[in-house]
Amino acid sequence: MTDRQPPVRNTHLVEVAQWHPIDGTPTKKKVAIGCSVGATIETYDFIGFGIAAALYFNTAFFPADDPLSGTLLSFATLGIGFAVRPLGGIIGGYLGDRIGRKPVLVGSLLLMGIATVLIGVLPTYEQVGIWAGILLVVVRVVQGLAFGAEWGGAILMCFEHAPWRKKGLYTGITQAGFPVGLLLANLAFLASVPLGGSWAWRVPFLLSAVLIVVGIVIRLKVEESPEFEELKEEGELSENPLLEVLRDDWRNILRAFCLRITETAGYAVSVTFMLSYIAAEELADRSVTLTATMIAAGIGIVATTFWGSLTDRVGRRPVYLLGTALHLLWGIPLFLVVNTGAAVAIVIAFVISYAVLQNSLAGVQGAWFSELFAAKTRTTGASLAYQMSAVVSGFTPLITTALYAGYGWIGPALLFSAYGLLGLVAALVTRETWGPAEREDVAALERSIRAQAPGDVPAPRSAADTRRPTADSTSD
Repeated sequence: MTDRQPPVRNTHLVEVAQWHPIDGTPTKKKVAIGCSVGATIETYDFIGFGIAAALYFNTAFFPADDPLSGTLLSFATLGIGFAVRPLGGIIGGYLGDRIGRKPVLVGSLLLMGIATVLIGVLPTYEQVGIWAGILLVVVRVVQGLAFGAEWGGAILMCFEHAPWRKKGLYTGITQAGFPVGLLLANLAFLASVPLGGSWAWRVPFLLSAVLIVVGIVIRLKVEESPEFEELKEEGELSENPLLEVLRDDWRNILRAFCLRITETAGYAVSVTFMLSYIAAEELADRSVTLTATMIAAGIGIVATTFWGSLTDRVGRRPVYLLGTALHLLWGIPLFLVVNTGAAVAIVIAFVISYAVLQNSLAGVQGAWFSELFAAKTRTTGASLAYQMSAVVSGFTPLITTALYAGYGWIGPALLFSAYGLLGLVAALVTRETWGPAEREDVAALERSIRAQAPGDVPAPRSAADTRRPTADSTSD
């Protein structure tokens, strides 16, 4: 006697399964690797600027007779790149929803590479005076535009090729490209220290040219998103994705914006500012801080993927609640540990700040943010929310430096905890997109498909309102 399978409650899932198999597309692994490699390269370029801003740019591009002012100006230039990232996200998101995810992937990587190589050949303040800082700002703006366009294209491409039950894992693989880029950037700067002079910071930027060529070749071989292709075939592409997502999904943009601030602004305090703080207080030399960052980044490669895969089993929100709660509690202990000046303590502080706190949030964002928006406006919505937070986080090192000047280390410590509180509240008010009900719906569909002949599954009618195969399609 054959057991009858329970009916699938969400019949929309049955339709979507025709053009996006439950086990993902045949090229899902290639896409995940390609997106991760591109993310690695762009992070190498973008993070490399942050390292150089903390360690070199205050005297290379600004007057050397006032170190504190030079540091403030250096971090302000760093922040400008973050400030224009929302514009890059808007442009990249709009193009991703209108012409496809793949062209955005290739174009953003090429633009980032050109800007980064140019940094390596810029004249210094001693050579051209104030023009050095102006030129640095110009190329930093180009970097920010490119990086703003990058994330949405890479994450959405990976998300839309991935298996239904492993969206967190696969987007976590792409997100893991960021710690890889961080690791490579720190390796390059550590290896260039013996060169001395301006070559200590020029060489890491010049080396980016090799990485760009590799990345472009890989990304040109990546296939377009199946969800975008379905929308295009059905004639359901959004005419104005920016206007549509702002009108229909502004609440999710605001929630994701607050969720993201904890991760990226927390990194700005615990890593970017911390490099400058340790140097200013003479707690350790540059080799110790760069080594600590590299160890944290190396662990972060595995940690980011782990946190992403964990969300596939327990849901997106529980992992984010844990990460933001730890951020809230870690502010003061972080500085107490670093203030010991012990090399081992500094390494531990960086590992906790990055591999545990930052990665536990970054590993979730790729899947959770994607699931909050409809397919036809997904790139625009996710990119806008993701990159808007960069305005806050980009100027966080500047704000943190000012707090440090006025209140000592307690100012940055409390700011770090405040970011954690903001993210915790945002996580509590954001809906779960991969909870027990969604996981059971997919499990029921899997059982149903295994029990049926392939022809028994009905063909899809439209992909216009697809958020993702497993997400609740109810709009706020």
